[in-house]
Amino acid sequence: MSITEVRHDDATSVVRAGTVDMKFEIVVLPVSDVDRAKEFYERLGWRLDADYENGNDFRVMQFTPPGSGCSVIFGKNVTAAAPGSAQGMYLIVSDIEAARKELLGRGVEISDVFHDASGVYAGPDEPYLFGRRRVSGQDPDHRSYRSFASFNDPDGNGWLFQEVTTRLPGRIDSAATSFGSANDLASAFRRAEAAHGEHEKRTGQRDANWADWYAAYMVAEQSGKELPT
Repeated sequence: MSITEVRHDDATSVVRAGTVDMKFEIVVLPVSDVDRAKEFYERLGWRLDADYENGNDFRVMQFTPPGSGCSVIFGKNVTAAAPGSAQGMYLIVSDIEAARKELLGRGVEISDVFHDASGVYAGPDEPYLFGRRRVSGQDPDHRSYRSFASFNDPDGNGWLFQEVTTRLPGRIDSAATSFGSANDLASAFRRAEAAHGEHEKRTGQRDANWADWYAAYMVAEQSGKELPT
C-alpha cells in the first residue's frame, strides 16, 4: 500500500481530484419509532425504495426525495446516533414558495420562508449555512442559494429547503446530461428531431443511426459544445 502525504502548510502543494466517480448515495437518519418515521416520509411524497427486516433486531427502510440522486435510510439498529441528531440537511428546490405550499398541503409543519441577515453568524436562530439570524421573507434580491424554509421530522431531524435557481460556476458536471422534467426532455427531443431532419436533408438519405445522433446532439446542446451537423 502506498500513501501520498498532503502538506497543508505548503502553498505550492497541489491536491488533485480523483478520477473515479464517487456518487453520494445515502444519509442515515436516527429515529426512535420506525413506523412513525415511515408515515412521515410517505406523507412528504418521497418514494419508498425498501422496507426490509430480519427478525426482531434489525429493520431498514429507504426513501428517496423526488428528483434526488441521494436517499435516506432509517430503521432499527442501523445507527448508534441519538434520534433527532441529524441536522442541517438541505433539499434544493427551484421554487421555494411552491415547495413550502406543497408540504403544507400534505399536513407537514414548516417554517415561513426566510433569508439570512447578510451572513450574521451570531444570534438565537438555528445554525444554517449562511448565518444564524433569520429575516422573514425571500431574499430581497432573489439571489440563488439565499432563501430557505425549515422543517423537522417527528424525531427532530432537521431539514432545510434552499432555493437554487442558478448554479455557481463549476457546479454542473459538463459530462453529465440531465433534465428537470419530462417536458424539458420532450422539448430537447423536438429540437434534436428538427436538427436531425436538416441533417438528413444535407446527406440526402435516411440516417439509420438516428438514436446516436440524437444523443450526441442533446448532450452537446446541454453542455454548450459544438452541435453535430
